[in-house]
Amino acid sequence: MKIDIASETAADVAAIRAITISAFLHAPHTSHTEQFIVDALRNAGQLTVSLVAKADGTVVGHVAISPVSLSDGATGWYGLGPISVAPKYQRRGIGSRLMREALRVLREHAASGCVLLGEPQYYSRFGFRVDPNLELPGVPFEYFQAISFDASRPRGVVPITRPSMRRPKLGKSEPP
Repeated sequence: MKIDIASETAADVAAIRAITISAFLHAPHTSHTEQFIVDALRNAGQLTVSLVAKADGTVVGHVAISPVSLSDGATGWYGLGPISVAPKYQRRGIGSRLMREALRVLREHAASGCVLLGEPQYYSRFGFRVDPNLELPGVPFEYFQAISFDASRPRGVVPITRPSMRRPKLGKSEPP
């Protein structure tokens, strides 16, 4: 199976939404709003990096990266997530390829670092570590991780704010 990683296009948006929904459908520790987060970031122009993985031309994975602010005023930091792979393509290294490429793009653009919320056992393989100097309020500290690309070591609260997310009401379709 040939996997290509590329920036998202307008033609990929519906597939990204479907993959994000299916990837998180049975995941623990989710509020099932990941697809709305991606849509809201896109609509607000806040998707700094949005990559898709395609298997034979079909979107099977996606990763989103957006800017974050830090309470100490540090600049050049980004939040990674969600990262999604269609269930039937999971455990084939596609998520790892998306992660490595997303981090490469951030480094290439001189980002200071990246934070994420996720399983330490998985994300540590990419260099993410729990940093006792950083906090995401309301989240167990062991799941909030960071990787620094330079000598900067920010301290404080990382209020990952998301643009307004419109969640459709049951029985009604979401406006385009």
